[in-house]
Amino acid sequence: MPVESCGNPNRDRRVDMAVDRKDKKDSDVRQGTLALMVLRTLDVLGPLHGYGIARRIEQISGDLLTVNQGTLYPVLLKLMQEGSIASAWGASENNRKARFYRLTGQGRKQLQAEARSWEQTAAIIERFFAVKAQDLK
Repeated sequence: MPVESCGNPNRDRRVDMAVDRKDKKDSDVRQGTLALMVLRTLDVLGPLHGYGIARRIEQISGDLLTVNQGTLYPVLLKLMQEGSIASAWGASENNRKARFYRLTGQGRKQLQAEARSWEQTAAIIERFFAVKAQDLK
């Protein structure tokens, strides 16, 4: 699935957030990371509607990520079923009916645990990139 660039100089480095197994690319985001990004976005920015969450994730990534709406809404549903987020209907900026999502206490705990896990994983990977053959002798 091609990614629209809209004149963005980083267009070749953008990553489609879809995780369709038939069209799996090396640049696809690891499954589960979208949920983490949603939780963190809601933690930082407060309640947002789905389209707002998608746009903020793209903005925070420096437009290197493109959030596929067909991938985002199942993640939001899963997070609601787990109790990590809650939702309520409200009016969007253009006065349209929209479902707004917010982080729950349980979601905040999940976010903290996931953040620790990612920090540990990143530190391990960093060690592998830093190691040289002479360090192992």
